[in-house]
Amino acid sequence: MRKTNIKDMTTGNEFKLLIGFSVPMLIGNIFQQIYNMVDSIVVGKYVGSDALAAVGATGSLNFLFFSLCIGLTGGIGIVISQHFGAEDDVNVRRTIFNSIYIIATTGLLMSLLGVIFARPILLWLKTPSNILDDAVLYMQISSAGLLAVAAYNCISSILRALGDSKTPLIFLIFASIINVILDLLLVIQFNLGVGGVAIATIIAQIMSALGSFIFAMKNNPYFIINKEERQYDKRISTKCCRLGIPLAIQSSLIAISCVALQSVVNTFGSVIVAAFTASSRIEQLVQQPFNSLGIALSTFTGQNIGAGKLDRVKKALAKSILIVAVFSLLMLVLFFSFGNNIMRIFVSEADVIEFGTQALKITSCFYFALGMIYIFRGLLNGAGDSLYSMINGGVEVAGRIVFSNTLTLIPSVGKWGIWLATALTWFITGLTSIIRYKQGKWKLIKVVDNNSASPENTTDKKALNTKIKKASI
Repeated sequence: MRKTNIKDMTTGNEFKLLIGFSVPMLIGNIFQQIYNMVDSIVVGKYVGSDALAAVGATGSLNFLFFSLCIGLTGGIGIVISQHFGAEDDVNVRRTIFNSIYIIATTGLLMSLLGVIFARPILLWLKTPSNILDDAVLYMQISSAGLLAVAAYNCISSILRALGDSKTPLIFLIFASIINVILDLLLVIQFNLGVGGVAIATIIAQIMSALGSFIFAMKNNPYFIINKEERQYDKRISTKCCRLGIPLAIQSSLIAISCVALQSVVNTFGSVIVAAFTASSRIEQLVQQPFNSLGIALSTFTGQNIGAGKLDRVKKALAKSILIVAVFSLLMLVLFFSFGNNIMRIFVSEADVIEFGTQALKITSCFYFALGMIYIFRGLLNGAGDSLYSMINGGVEVAGRIVFSNTLTLIPSVGKWGIWLATALTWFITGLTSIIRYKQGKWKLIKVVDNNSASPENTTDKKALNTKIKKASI
């Protein structure tokens, strides 16, 4: 009997399903944040500040290249979750097989572009000459391994679409440990500098991609694909791309809006930049529960829309709003009571701590709005509302650019306009998401036909559910 972490979210208590799915995601997200910090420490301490700057100079650029691949994996996950909910097992397996074509084509194309255009783009971005060569090297090596990154994210997205958030956690932790070990080995022992850090990341991603694929082949029945299902399907591939490309554009627009805000922050000097950096790192941790819940709701929505159970989606949304409200209130009390102590964990300069503490008080008043973005985004993405993805990204770009450049010019506001711009962007983006949901267009989107499941598929699904229940006992 195969063991499997597949979870049918079309039945059972909505709250328990969301929490059960979110917790492994949350652990993984926090773990990733920690190992990213370790990466920076290794580079900064053992290679130097210029090397750390070189890696940082490629951050937003690499993210833009990654966005298309990761966005497409999101589209694949939406299609699979809805086919799974519709009990259309044949098309679940067909979509999994066709994802190979999508990710291979996209990953190779982005890799090629990244390697070829790394230097011209970094020159265009006016990267300082003293870090240019290291930045080019880091970006070229990272781009060369983009296929492995895309493959790992694709397998993780497929598993999450089938209700399995535990397996991606296992291999994320595995990749993180391997990455840190290789960082120390290649940087300290072999003196490979920023190139060693990039190589370590690629090797870790390749190993995690292969490991998760082999695990899925041995333990997940949906990865056992019949010969007649192993063929290119233009309709399925087009559907995945139609849903995935807007998600990629959404991520890219959000990244661009953050770069625009950073350019305004930089005009206020090093103290404000340090306070903004520290408060942003704290907020990244705060956002992880919202992010995990949003992904859980996306999978829940996809499966239940596929099953034609809109009422369950609405119930799950109501419970998600309650979770966000409670967590937001706790964070509000925490930052108003202990914001100063929390800032001291990240910085030691008194003036930076003072500014950062006040900044946390400003933004924490808007955490509920931030949570609304994540859960409504999760629901609408899970429903396949690709137009919303574009709207969401556009609102964030407009909000950060307009608010930051307007509020900071008001004498009585000044530097505090930086954090107010962030908070108000959350507010208008969250409001836009709620309005989009209230319009109800997400209910009318047909990603899959929930009447398409044949009697054979339904029988297979029932048999599979029986296997899952037995395996879990």
